[in-house]
Formats: sequence, C-alpha cells, structure tokens
Amino acid sequence: FAVPAVKGIAFGAGFDCTSMRGSQYNDRPYMDGDQVKTRTNFNGGVNGGITNGMPVVFEVAMRPTPSIARPKDAVIEIKGRHDPCVVHRAVPVIEAAAALAVCELLEGRISL
Repeated sequence: FAVPAVKGIAFGAGFDCTSMRGSQYNDRPYMDGDQVKTRTNFNGGVNGGITNGMPVVFEVAMRPTPSIARPKDAVIEIKGRHDPCVVHRAVPVIEAAAALAVCELLEGRISL
C-alpha cells in the first residue's frame, strides 16, 4: 500500500491458516441460485491474486510510533507533541488506498 507504518497485510484467516489443515482452510464452493459462493472465507476473497466473488477481507499490521516524548537511551531526544498512536489517522488512509486499488482494477489499469 505504501502507507507509512504499515508492516504487513493479511487476507482472510491471515497467519492463522498456518495452524490449519488444508481440508479446514479450503473454502468449499456451493451454488446459491445462479451464483457460486463459499461457506467460509478463509482466503479473504482472494485466490491466487484473483478475487473469487466473496467479500475481500484483510487486516493490516502497523508498527508502533517510536518518536514519543519519553526519555530513552538514544542519540537524539524527542521534544514537542507527538502522537503515540497513528491508527486513528491510518484507518481512513488504508481504506482510501484499498478503494483506489479496487477502482484501478475496475478501470483495467492494473491486473492481478
């Protein structure tokens, strides 16, 4: 996403899938009228870089803010007001980045 402080992104079950068996993690398809759906969404709506029609679900990991006004054993001393939590500012930025990615996919500018 190129969003500062974002260190990782995980779709669906994310890293929890590493403790699952393949038979558990498998999003089994079924027919719902004329639509193919899955009963679970462990893949987060993405299989092999392509959306599968299920809701795209992801979570983002962010690093903590290191520049807080607390004395530390460091070369520089931080002075002034610094926000110790960027999450409330990062959420709309990440939502906007995801929306832009979806718009670019719809316009055909990028492909997965």
